[in-house]
Amino acid sequence: MFPQREHRMTDLSSITTSATAFVASQTAQLTKAAGDAKDSFATALTRAETTIGIKPKAGFTSGPTYEATTLTGQTKAAFNKTIDGTINAAKSALNIKP
Repeated sequence: MFPQREHRMTDLSSITTSATAFVASQTAQLTKAAGDAKDSFATALTRAETTIGIKPKAGFTSGPTYEATTLTGQTKAAFNKTIDGTINAAKSALNIKP
């Protein structure tokens, strides 16, 4: 009646190899993207800190350059100037000579 068809076994090794290669490729791409995102965020954060004035541009952590180029330094300089001015005014009012 109906002719018998021969059933062939499918070779799954090529499918498995392709799937493994695909997953490995996707994992590598995700790892690279994560690293790039981390580096990009770190760069953006450093630029923002420098622009805002939280972090010094040239690595100075004290002195005139630090005070001139960072918000922290400018605040410290203004505070010191205010304190020094107040002390000098008090000395002058009390006729205290240095």
